[in-house]
Amino acid sequence: EQVSIERLGTDGDMEAAALKYKELDGKVDAFGVGGADLGLMVDNKWYPLYSVRPMIRYVKQTPVVDGVGLKNTLENKSAPFLAAKIGDYVERMGKKVFVVSGADRWGMSKSFADAGYECTFGDIMFGLGVPIALHSTQQLKTLAGILMPVAGRLPFEWVYPTGEKQEHRIPKYQNYYHWATVIAGDCHYVKRHMPDDMQGKVVVTNTTTPEDVALFKQCGIKYLITTTPVIDGRSF
Repeated sequence: EQVSIERLGTDGDMEAAALKYKELDGKVDAFGVGGADLGLMVDNKWYPLYSVRPMIRYVKQTPVVDGVGLKNTLENKSAPFLAAKIGDYVERMGKKVFVVSGADRWGMSKSFADAGYECTFGDIMFGLGVPIALHSTQQLKTLAGILMPVAGRLPFEWVYPTGEKQEHRIPKYQNYYHWATVIAGDCHYVKRHMPDDMQGKVVVTNTTTPEDVALFKQCGIKYLITTTPVIDGRSF
């Protein structure tokens, strides 16, 4: 069966995206929300992102989904996949993972925790700019329960880079990058504060472009694992 997939961007402009959804509603078979999430699913509890919801307010006919289902299915296989493919290397370097935003990637976070990795979660650092690390999935669940009812109502661009902000890289929290063997999570977050020296590191992420791959190579990353297939040079 032949399937046509098209990716349309609005450079972070949510109102322009809303109008594009309106224009195509009923004319296509399915919508995927990219560059934003409709909410977070943390251990089967749903936390809506209210600032994103208006983007799909005109959609009346076409089914619309974001990446949450994928994050809790494919991404929860991350640690077993690493064990099968590069297990010896990870064991030699140490089973230590820095998940840049664990609540946003619950399946991936739980996968590493269940596999016995020493975990550091950067949710407070990357989402709120406060240099506090979390170290367990229980802490992630507690944080989500406390913060998401408030954070879910903040403008999305306050907590996640959109448009051209996605291209800005300011090295920060470098001790956590250097400590970990595996750096995992959202590609924009991984790049946002990544140091220039990532020699020998393993990155587990998705939505990588050819430019991302070139940057990772330049910084010395040894293995890049994407949780989704590469189509026309980009992992979706």
